[in-house]
Amino acid sequence: MYPDVVGLRSFYAQPLGVVTRRLVGRAVRARFDNVRGLSLLGIGYATPYLGMFREECERSLAFMPGAQGVTRWPSAAPTLAALVDETELPLRDGMIDRVIAVHLLEMTPDAGEVLREVWRVLAPGGRLLCVVPSRRGIWARTENNPFGHGRPFSRTQITDLLRGALFTPVGWDEALFIPPVARNWFLRSAVAWERAGATLALPFAGVHIVEATKQVYKPVSTKRRSRLRVLQPVLAPQPVGG
Repeated sequence: MYPDVVGLRSFYAQPLGVVTRRLVGRAVRARFDNVRGLSLLGIGYATPYLGMFREECERSLAFMPGAQGVTRWPSAAPTLAALVDETELPLRDGMIDRVIAVHLLEMTPDAGEVLREVWRVLAPGGRLLCVVPSRRGIWARTENNPFGHGRPFSRTQITDLLRGALFTPVGWDEALFIPPVARNWFLRSAVAWERAGATLALPFAGVHIVEATKQVYKPVSTKRRSRLRVLQPVLAPQPVGG
């Protein structure tokens, strides 16, 4: 079940949300380091991470699921946000170069169907960046943040989900090694927590950040069909005896 858009907006306006946006946004930016001249779609509640790309990319859009609700984005310009059915995106095939999915896959009732729709609108060679809560992290076990709702993923689970929708994972990052403690004095140590967690490869990061590329082919079954034709009996008309 999707959280309400008002709650999401409120979270990112609080100190814990500001730190979350900074730490996750740093990893997102490292993956999508050059979007100049490309089209970019954020789906779920991705607007906290879209602003840093808006002046570079050729076109940016924010799609928010109907069950979640929509908020205006950007606030001081013509809106680029829309309320959509995440399984039927109002876009032509292959017209988007980059997609960022945040607060989406763990919330939707059918993540596989959503990913197949994302596959459809991505251009050949397009890239998808998913931010999903980690099953081993503390963030998925507390309800004071959006990553504590919905279904968390292990690395194997998100890999299988992406491959089932014809995506190939090509890069991994993790973020939010700091516990979700909403205390200003504690949040000031967030950068130190993040550096220590990444350096030591600690297993309790709050989110997986997975970059995947669109496969432009479909797997073909290796099972051969039988060439034997099965003959069906045909009833021929017979004369009626007088």
